[in-house]
Amino acid sequence: MLKSEEMHPRMILFASNFFFSMFTALTIYVTLPFLSSFMPDAYAGFVVAMGGVIAVAVFPFLPRLGDRYGAQRLVLVFTVAEMLSILALAIFPGALADTIFIILALAMQPFVSYELDLLLEAVPTEKSMVGRVRTIFLTAWNVGALAAPLLLGALLANSNNYGRVYLAAAAVLIPCIILLNSRNLPKASAPKLSHMQDTLVCISHDRDFSAVTFAHFLLYLFYIWAPLYVPIYLHSVLAIPWSELGWMFSLMLIPYALVEYPAGWVADRFLGDMKPMLAGFLIAGLALASFSLLSPSSPLILVLVILISSRVGAALIESMTEGHFFRRISDQDINTMSIFRGIWPLANVIGPVVGSLILYFGNFQIFFLLTGGFLVVAGSIATLRIQDFHPEEAEACR
Repeated sequence: MLKSEEMHPRMILFASNFFFSMFTALTIYVTLPFLSSFMPDAYAGFVVAMGGVIAVAVFPFLPRLGDRYGAQRLVLVFTVAEMLSILALAIFPGALADTIFIILALAMQPFVSYELDLLLEAVPTEKSMVGRVRTIFLTAWNVGALAAPLLLGALLANSNNYGRVYLAAAAVLIPCIILLNSRNLPKASAPKLSHMQDTLVCISHDRDFSAVTFAHFLLYLFYIWAPLYVPIYLHSVLAIPWSELGWMFSLMLIPYALVEYPAGWVADRFLGDMKPMLAGFLIAGLALASFSLLSPSSPLILVLVILISSRVGAALIESMTEGHFFRRISDQDINTMSIFRGIWPLANVIGPVVGSLILYFGNFQIFFLLTGGFLVVAGSIATLRIQDFHPEEAEACR
């Protein structure tokens, strides 16, 4: 490692999350449109699901790999592998090769996020500041996601040359790799690893943990359904060009930068987590269902309002589920965190399969009605089962 002590470890992780977010956003928005250029829309979701299958299979081994090699070394390996997969996708065209590289790139994204979480947890943080630290980390992610659509719109302004997007995505990971290699980051105390089965039993018997984990799973389903299916619907069905979608998607993501930190602060100080989380599910679910009402003649301002509303809801859900979960665990709860982060690849399996099945038997309008309605109902049930935060009760499930 370079002997640089100028940046605080937390700042390195915030900045790394920013660049990794740009990479993720650049790739996810064009995944289905790119796959649909050589296969039916209804089948493209199964390719995305294959990445989730690989991630689900590997995820249980991450805690032991982290214990053996260290989170910093693993996140560097996964990030470099992500960059090489996307670079190969842009350089070596062909339906089979493209499909394989997309599957590999999608499979590794949750691994990078998980290792960044471990590194952030290793940086000492007072319990009273957990909500704010987590929301700054999320805000860094969301500012990166906000910048990505502007670049996307510029790259695809004149043609649907998705290879340009993948080259740009690979380049975005270079500063992330440099930052993570700039200094030795703090290491968590050697974790006392329990059996994953024991941790699952513990979480399933804890109403609060199971509720917030399920709520976070619903959020990740939204993060599959909205970024995958909304762009292809707006571009391919409603015929909105990428030059318009670029700035619209960027404005859509502003609520993440503006909402999450204040929401975390308000939850820490006043409201608790339940009320903002419930509002988030109602807003996000209803907005997702509203896409079914759009037509090619719908004004762009109406489309923009629905897009922004969906992310206001998602920002509230994300800040509440993240803050609620991480204030209840410590850096010793590596298996519990593994399960919490493991729902990302699980959602990557279930979300696209559900989407493909709905599109196979129905259409995009039915898809948005069903998925939006499901988020409203299931999210409300999960939220009402959590226990609002009280410092004296913040004991993690070990």
